[in-house]
Amino acid sequence: MSDALDKTTLFNWKALEEDPLAVRTVLEHVYEALKDKGYNPFGQIVGYLISGDPTFITSHNKARSLITQLERDIILEELVRQYLK
Repeated sequence: MSDALDKTTLFNWKALEEDPLAVRTVLEHVYEALKDKGYNPFGQIVGYLISGDPTFITSHNKARSLITQLERDIILEELVRQYLK
């Protein structure tokens, strides 16, 4: 087995330190916009986070514009942080 496969790669990036409340506020807004339009908000948000394709998010109430202002890795980090608390 290769030495490269035995090592853990550290995920380091220079991201903006997002306010956790801002991430929550955006996700709540996006959730409500998706729900208003009759979509499954969880599936649509997961689709966006996995693919990076903003068309998973409705433009209703500027939800797409809001969510694309946040880096996806910041959103994922905050989701994991809140889940594990």
